[in-house]
Amino acid sequence: MKRISWGRTIAWIAALLLPAACGRAPHNTTEVVAVSSRKIPLSPDDPAWEKAPMHVAKLLPQDLVEPRIMNPTTAEVRAQALTDGAKIGFRLSWEDPAKDDMPGPGRFVDACAVQIPRRIEANPPAPQMGEAGRTVDIVYWRADWQAALEGKRETINDLYPNARIDHYPFEAQSLEPGSKEQQEMAARYAPAQAAGNLRSGRRASPVECLMAEGPGTLSPAPGNAANGKGARTGDGWAVVLTRNLPEGLSGRTRTQIAFAVWEGAQQEAGARKMRTGWIPLSVREAQ
Repeated sequence: MKRISWGRTIAWIAALLLPAACGRAPHNTTEVVAVSSRKIPLSPDDPAWEKAPMHVAKLLPQDLVEPRIMNPTTAEVRAQALTDGAKIGFRLSWEDPAKDDMPGPGRFVDACAVQIPRRIEANPPAPQMGEAGRTVDIVYWRADWQAALEGKRETINDLYPNARIDHYPFEAQSLEPGSKEQQEMAARYAPAQAAGNLRSGRRASPVECLMAEGPGTLSPAPGNAANGKGARTGDGWAVVLTRNLPEGLSGRTRTQIAFAVWEGAQQEAGARKMRTGWIPLSVREAQ
């Protein structure tokens, strides 16, 4: 009878499995690791994301403001990261059976955000929106902004199908379309846009850059180097958020990152959200 060399057999099996294992990025990492990539694709379905390690972050109950939500409405968010040396991109995915992307009074929309301290420090600021003199930068995505960019209409009849409109004063026949008088009348009936509200009018991106130095200090960040794109998946959302690489972050340093998810069907908005604490964020430079 021919004898079997178990050592040689195990080595042979390992040789077959090694290429497949090397071709897949590790999952369930203990930190968020951004790997070098020639490009950072905006599409959540781009194959480039397959090489990015995945960190599964457990979300915390909303126990800070009333009414509290002690049972997480979203259990976890899956995070991946890529960097091209100048920018960094994050792909977030989570389960959400309902698609909430229509704005309006009494409506709540799906959303997500990433938060990173502006400065790399040994002891980061509080994850609840930073601290006085210790700024955090936030990139925020909303499903209704994404839907609007993809052509979803938000007229009165879209928001309220049973509404009936006789006419708008700025559409009166006595006003020449495009005239100064017509524009002034239109502005009178669009007070948010006339006042320079940054969230009024057509959007160029489904994300916005924000900054904060503690709860209640959230404000627009100067400039807007961020971008993003969201898409429905079989069980929820996948969203890509990109921004400038944090200053000083390299293969020899690390910083922190936090995530937040809002589920519109659960009437979440503002502080009512599922969130994480700080999670280490590092960069894996090209080898």
